[in-house]
Amino acid sequence: MYETILFPTDGSEHAATVADHAIDVAATRNATLHVLSVVDDRAFLVLDDDRIERVREDLETTAREAVDEAATRATDHGVETVTAVETGHPAECIVDYAATNGTDLIVMGTSGDEYERNVVGSVSQRVVREAPVPVTTVGPGV
Repeated sequence: MYETILFPTDGSEHAATVADHAIDVAATRNATLHVLSVVDDRAFLVLDDDRIERVREDLETTAREAVDEAATRATDHGVETVTAVETGHPAECIVDYAATNGTDLIVMGTSGDEYERNVVGSVSQRVVREAPVPVTTVGPGV
């Protein structure tokens, strides 16, 4: 049933907990784990033009480190991995990635951040609404 699992990560402390869940599901199902990190380009809207490239490079480095760390953990558990770093709106990139890469399941965290949920709109909420596949969410209290 689940042959290709997508784990979107932001590299946060909570993402490590979510990675454990994604890796467990992938290992149990002998599935390939796709690890994706998205550089949120909305961060560039408030920057001066001369700072955008530097900030983009820093964010891409952080994103690459996050996917590499998760992929290493998965590989250590015998799980085949594919990694990707994309730039854009996180929810849109996650949904698009799932749709174009044959994903059967998305395993992602929820931040529980009141500001984000009320003002910006939660990435996980949007993914749950728009994803073409089932989404398992892991809250911060897990």
